[in-house]
Amino acid sequence: MENLKDLSNSVIFPKGDKATSDYFTGNVWVQMLVAEEFFNCSVYNVTFEPKARTKWHSHPGGQILLVTGGKGYYQEEGKPAQSLREGDIVKIPPNVKHWHGASKDRWFVHVGISTNPNLGDAEWYGPVSHEEYDKLEV
Repeated sequence: MENLKDLSNSVIFPKGDKATSDYFTGNVWVQMLVAEEFFNCSVYNVTFEPKARTKWHSHPGGQILLVTGGKGYYQEEGKPAQSLREGDIVKIPPNVKHWHGASKDRWFVHVGISTNPNLGDAEWYGPVSHEEYDKLEV
């Protein structure tokens, strides 16, 4: 099934290492591209298998997502989810509680940029429940 195709061999950056379940639901891989010591930002490639997603979180310095493959979602707390596709850019203001991840039937890949990491680490909340996720219609 083409929609379930593993994108790890067709993306721009390496897939990286499998991430801990402390911050994600499902299987996710992260490859650090630029450490935060360089220009006060960190840049990383994140690959999500279908249905995989981050937990709710916020960044004190903000975050930028550059979608490089597949189909996914982005949602801020209290707002409807947005569908994301290759070429989309998401600008997340500081301290906005949100999550992002793959659609139900497609892999999803984005480059994440944590801006102003000197303001502190991301704050992690609980998971996006399966019930919340299954209700998405975007």
